[in-house]
Amino acid sequence: MAAHEFRHVATGLAAVQGLKATGLACGIKANGKLDLALVVADRPAAVAATFTTNRVQAAPVRLSRRHLQGRRLAAIVLNSGNANACTGAQGRADAEATAAAVAEALGCPLRQVFVASTGVIGRPMPMANIRAGIREAATQLSRRGARLAAQAILTTDNGPKEAGVSFRVGGRRVTVAGFCKGAGMIAPRMATMLAVLATDATISSRVLRQALGPAVAESFNCVTVDGDTSTNDTVFCFATAAAGAPAIEAGTAAFRTFQAALTRTCRALARMIARDGEGATKLAAVRLRGARSAAEAARAARTVAESPLVKTTLFGEDMNWGRIMAALGRSGARFDPEAVEIAVDGLPVVRRGMSLGPAAEARANRRLRRREFSLEIDLHAGRGEAQIWTTDLTEAYVRINAGYRS
Repeated sequence: MAAHEFRHVATGLAAVQGLKATGLACGIKANGKLDLALVVADRPAAVAATFTTNRVQAAPVRLSRRHLQGRRLAAIVLNSGNANACTGAQGRADAEATAAAVAEALGCPLRQVFVASTGVIGRPMPMANIRAGIREAATQLSRRGARLAAQAILTTDNGPKEAGVSFRVGGRRVTVAGFCKGAGMIAPRMATMLAVLATDATISSRVLRQALGPAVAESFNCVTVDGDTSTNDTVFCFATAAAGAPAIEAGTAAFRTFQAALTRTCRALARMIARDGEGATKLAAVRLRGARSAAEAARAARTVAESPLVKTTLFGEDMNWGRIMAALGRSGARFDPEAVEIAVDGLPVVRRGMSLGPAAEARANRRLRRREFSLEIDLHAGRGEAQIWTTDLTEAYVRINAGYRS
């Protein structure tokens, strides 16, 4: 589908028919900010999800993995300020109790309730506050409440992150939209980020899963802020079927359109995460081509994107391209160092593995002053390509994370 056939949705999840949501403060965060979100489908919805591949997984991740087997969603409850990770049997019981409280408040099956948490690792959940918050949230649900839900999951984020598009299926306009959080501990491999996506299209859980996997791979899994994969990373996607459009089946033109819409929404959210990286002043797209395979391209691009030396080079606005070469060399990708080309926003800096001179580097330094730019690398070893969004590394990142628990 041509890009102009998608319509941008400014209101995020609130634009999706067939759901309600809200966000409120229940006392998880000491500063009194919003910290509990509830998103509810008007009727049981098809659902798909991806989760962190970190071996250390939070209790909500484990619970939601189990509930996903039922392939139906009634509600998602999310909290910020406490990750409920590394909390043992008590943490698992608290995740179950959180789901049970939602099921009781809404009168829905327990297995259709999904749970997600983000925040400090290793602390017990304040369950009295959470139960009271869930009871209150259940009385405040509305379409417009999705905006509050987007705010309630934030931690070190500078603000809520929402995106969406609408398009036509069988003559009916349908929407794909969502919200997410994430600014630090960002190197998702589903894969600290959470995302809730929804659509009012008619699509089964099986087909939705086929669309979500590639969308996540091309968006959230192409972002790195600091190279750390969270214990809580989760992306939910559910379909309410409330638009009344014909069912979307795998392999059809409608599926390809839906896939493009979902990927576009995920990419928009992923870029917001990268742009909001803790302490970041730059957003760089590392675009690597000419690798021997797509896997080697991804490995090389990620090594460059996560190199502290490269990231400080971006912050310092000094095109110290030798750091990029060194990162490529340790990435495991196979290439001839004397064939490498490096450019900044299309301006060549390195050719055949050597500098094009002080004047080229000075021009590149001026481009590094931009808020957003691309680092383009060609290994000239094959046809593999990859792109990773990354940020610079600043003193502010250190200060934010040094005092995160205080």
